[in-house]
Amino acid sequence: MKNKALKRLIYSLSLMITFVPSLSFALTAHLKHDTVVATGYKLRTIIVDPGHGGSHPSGASGTFSHGASGSYSFERNVTLALALKLQKEIEKEIPNLKVVLTRTTEDDVSLQRRAGIANENKGDLFISLHCNSLPDRHIREVVGHKHHKPVYHTVSVPDHSGRGVLMLVYGFHRSGEEENAIKQNLIEGGDTEMNSDPTNDPESLILANEYKRKYRRQSIHMAELIDTELVNTDGRHNEGIREQGVHVLCHSAMPAVLVETGYVDNPDDEAYLNSEDGQNTIVASIIRAIISYKAEVEQVSP
Repeated sequence: MKNKALKRLIYSLSLMITFVPSLSFALTAHLKHDTVVATGYKLRTIIVDPGHGGSHPSGASGTFSHGASGSYSFERNVTLALALKLQKEIEKEIPNLKVVLTRTTEDDVSLQRRAGIANENKGDLFISLHCNSLPDRHIREVVGHKHHKPVYHTVSVPDHSGRGVLMLVYGFHRSGEEENAIKQNLIEGGDTEMNSDPTNDPESLILANEYKRKYRRQSIHMAELIDTELVNTDGRHNEGIREQGVHVLCHSAMPAVLVETGYVDNPDDEAYLNSEDGQNTIVASIIRAIISYKAEVEQVSP
């Protein structure tokens, strides 16, 4: 039975459009929809992750993980406001979809715990909300002369040139971590096709690898859907879709996307991210993308 079920899964997944990871860093290739017949799958649970937090110290230095900061606001506050609005709108617009937040207060939650919350709740989709920022630029300026030669001093200057949205999916160099997360999630979920010790079990390894390929393809497609809504519908500046070694993405055993909603250290973006209109527009764009994604994965056209 195990062999037959595994063969059916692999055969079904092989019919899907396989994404070839020629990403390097930027991802721009358009991904086609699945072409297999729907099997009754339902998108039931979505994990919404407000990036960062600030009431608990994190790391050996004891610093607060409040994330990026602007002239008057912090990433931790903006992302929490967006997440709470997104939860409310999902429950209103898609009432049969359960929403789980990784945090509901300003308190920080570790990266490991965020992924743990996602996996424990058997999420079908993980969306992490963040704000971007740029590091200071270092420039050299003349501060005097010595022996008729200029004396230079290096100073840091804030860089406010970043603007717009950016989508991130997990980097391929950490794909092994996602594979391990998938294996563990299948075992804990009581999947009868997954050996309790899949390390040396070829069938279990194939099964986990097929899930990994499927989740990665779906992650990129979801990123494309959100990016399209934010850019084409809302007119936001676009920095594209990139792969990056983000812990919460590669440790969440499900399709996962990190949305950089704007540059909080850019005055225009900061004003937009903190405004009711800006937040509502961002949330509405993500909702439209979720609705499109849900329709695709639940009812695949032949």
